[in-house]
Amino acid sequence: MAQSDSRLIAGEEIVFRTSKHWLAPIADSWKAVLLIIGSLVLAWLQTEQTDGLIGFGNRVLGLVETVLMLGGVLLIVYNLINWRSAKYIVTNMRVLGQEGLARKRETDSLLASIADVRTRSSFIGRLFHYGSINIISASGEAGADTFTTVKDHETFKKRILEQKMAATPLTPAMPDMSMYAQMAGMQGNGHATEQGAVPKGAEVLTTLAVLASLRDAQTITPEEYDAKKAEMLARI
Repeated sequence: MAQSDSRLIAGEEIVFRTSKHWLAPIADSWKAVLLIIGSLVLAWLQTEQTDGLIGFGNRVLGLVETVLMLGGVLLIVYNLINWRSAKYIVTNMRVLGQEGLARKRETDSLLASIADVRTRSSFIGRLFHYGSINIISASGEAGADTFTTVKDHETFKKRILEQKMAATPLTPAMPDMSMYAQMAGMQGNGHATEQGAVPKGAEVLTTLAVLASLRDAQTITPEEYDAKKAEMLARI
């Protein structure tokens, strides 16, 4: 997908792009390796005899050997094509994915519809900074998109969460104004609480809730959250 991707709509901008890791063809080709190993084992089991029952068995083994070898090679070629064509993009509105060439698969997830983003990485993946991304929509596992062996998968997840939070308007909870009316009556100094005013503390608590969500999603560190919390509480 080029910078001016044809799937982008008016006002949509790319904020992050990645692809499959260079180790993806190797990591995704373990089945192909097993097929090739099986083919080599069958070749070793065959004898030079061509007559009789043993000869017939050798011909059957030879046929299976060819099928396994061909299947393994074709699977490796498919994984190479899939590696070269795979692109993943985060925009300010959506998460776009593209995989495959002959059997092309395109995904499109609105940020507003994403309920959760999960990552999974093996020991080797953590060493080389790749892993799997599972994007779960509001419909649950049935609407999930899974991308495997994605390069910089943790950054991919972080950008999705950042754009989702940026696209979600923060509407501070409105307090019960009757409580403030009662407080004004108890003051007895002739000053009434201004009608419709939203206390500053309500805005601070709402912002802290958002920051806590970012901390739980590991978008910000606990230390950053604690520092921001102390700063905001000092303003109340």
